[in-house]
Amino acid sequence: MNSVIQFAFNHSRTILLTLLFIFIAGAMAYQSIPKESEPDIAIPIVYVSMSHEGISPEDAERLLVRPMEKELKSIEGLKEMSSIAGEGHASVQLEFNAGFDSQRALDDVREKVDVAKAELPDATEEPEVVEVNVALFPVLTVTLSGPIAERELVTIARKIKENVEALPGVLEADIGGDREPLLEVVVDPAVMETYNIQYSELFSLVTNNNSLVAAGAIDNGAGRIVIKVPGVVEDLEDILSMPIKVTDDRVVTFGEVATINRGFKDPEGFARIGGEPAVTLEIKKRVGANIIETIEQVRATVLADQAQWPVELSVNFMQDKSNDIRIMLSDLQNNIVSAIVLVIIVIIAALGPRSAILVGLAIPGSFLAAILLLQILGYTMNI
Repeated sequence: MNSVIQFAFNHSRTILLTLLFIFIAGAMAYQSIPKESEPDIAIPIVYVSMSHEGISPEDAERLLVRPMEKELKSIEGLKEMSSIAGEGHASVQLEFNAGFDSQRALDDVREKVDVAKAELPDATEEPEVVEVNVALFPVLTVTLSGPIAERELVTIARKIKENVEALPGVLEADIGGDREPLLEVVVDPAVMETYNIQYSELFSLVTNNNSLVAAGAIDNGAGRIVIKVPGVVEDLEDILSMPIKVTDDRVVTFGEVATINRGFKDPEGFARIGGEPAVTLEIKKRVGANIIETIEQVRATVLADQAQWPVELSVNFMQDKSNDIRIMLSDLQNNIVSAIVLVIIVIIAALGPRSAILVGLAIPGSFLAAILLLQILGYTMNI
């Protein structure tokens, strides 16, 4: 210890320059280090979610859960697997051993899910693999509400989603209260009876004319031309102009026997603010992104689009986690300043002003050195 103290006295300029470097570099690190609410904790749980509209719980267990469990049970490091089957939905929860490699486990699950997809019914939606990570919880909720049409409200929310997800610090924005659009076909039975058209003919007509056909390509030596068969329905006019049958030298089209209305699927939940229908966007930030800067960018992006909205539409920001981080950082700074002042007062009374200044510089120097080390090691500031 004496040798270290002696070295410091003999190289006072070097020590002062090192201290100055720590102050400058530490201050820069304190400003730039990512600030989060929760640390990136790897919870050893992964969910696999599957949806199949209209399927019964029994069939969901037999057709969805069992094929998925058959593939997933061979994953290395798996501790426990549990499943839930319900009406139109099934899920498999995988719990891994402590100390697992989260990225490797996630890759293994996705690989097995891709293999199991071949055994699922054709109408089953794409299975979704979800990693449980507290750092991926929403950090801000944007709510849109007002007495406007639902379609316009959803369109605005989707536009905001596109703009927000383009920000570098945003991982994704989930829309709540959004309903999947659909086309409602209302058939006139009298017209169908007049032309002797069966319902099965209409179903097969739409199905057969809404298929993507890979027609191949033609290579004549001078060039290669890809052949495209226009078999995909892109708008309402494509459906209405479909020919159903030829009778008495005239073509009966789909639009003559049915009308098509734009609508939405039945709602599974509702969001209301102040008694008005609302749509919410839950913003999730990327791991390691600065929560304060990310939320400020999201707010600025949303408010920049507000000028194009109807006057009746209002926007609110809820569950803003950056407020808690700002309070925590403010308390931290106040505690450091209070510690410096109290220590200086005590040291001045006991040892004099010179020792008080040295000790007073050591406190912020130690703090900034710790912040600099955290940034070098790749950590973030969190609770």
